[in-house]
Amino acid sequence: MRWLSKFIYYKILGWKVKGFSDFESVKKAVIIAVPHTSWHDFPLGILLRSVIGIETNYVGKKDLFKFPFGWFFRWSGGAPVERKNNENQVEAIARLFKEKDVFRMALAPEGTRKKVKEWRTGFYYIAKAAKVPIIMFTLDFENKENKFSEPFYPTEDKNADFDFMHKYFEGIKGKVAHRS
Repeated sequence: MRWLSKFIYYKILGWKVKGFSDFESVKKAVIIAVPHTSWHDFPLGILLRSVIGIETNYVGKKDLFKFPFGWFFRWSGGAPVERKNNENQVEAIARLFKEKDVFRMALAPEGTRKKVKEWRTGFYYIAKAAKVPIIMFTLDFENKENKFSEPFYPTEDKNADFDFMHKYFEGIKGKVAHRS
C-alpha cells in the first residue's frame, strides 16, 4: 500500500517532503499543521502518513468512534477522548500520551479552515503537560511541499515559543490562498 501512496503523492500529485525525517526517534509528539484552509488538508495528511511510513494520530470526541464510522476514524489514526468528570481537554489528551507507547498527535492550531487572527493554544499546553516536543508541518499548496521542523520542547516563554512557530510558517500558502 505504501508504494501506491508514494506513487500518488509524488508522481500524480507532484508533492515533496522536506525537513526532519527521523520520526522513529520521536515516539511521542504534537504535530501542528499550518495553514489549515481546506478539506483537502485531511486526505493529504492521511496520504503523507503512509508515504513517510509513520503512525500519526488525531483526537476526536468518543461519540465519533461508534458505528457506523468508528472503524474509519480508528483506521485513519483517530483516538477517542472521553473527559472524566471535570477534567479539561488538555488533561484528557495528555493522559492519552501517558497511556500509549507511540502517540504522535497531529492537529491544526487554527482550529478551523477559516482565516483566524490567533491560533488556539491547546496544542501548546498539551505538549507541555505530556512533556513531548512539538513538530511543525507545512501544508504548502503553492510549492506542493510538506516540510517538517526539528522537534522542539516548549519553554517557559510562551510568547517566544509562539513567535518561533509563527516564523516557521511565514509565507506558506494553503489550498485556499486568501485564508493563509
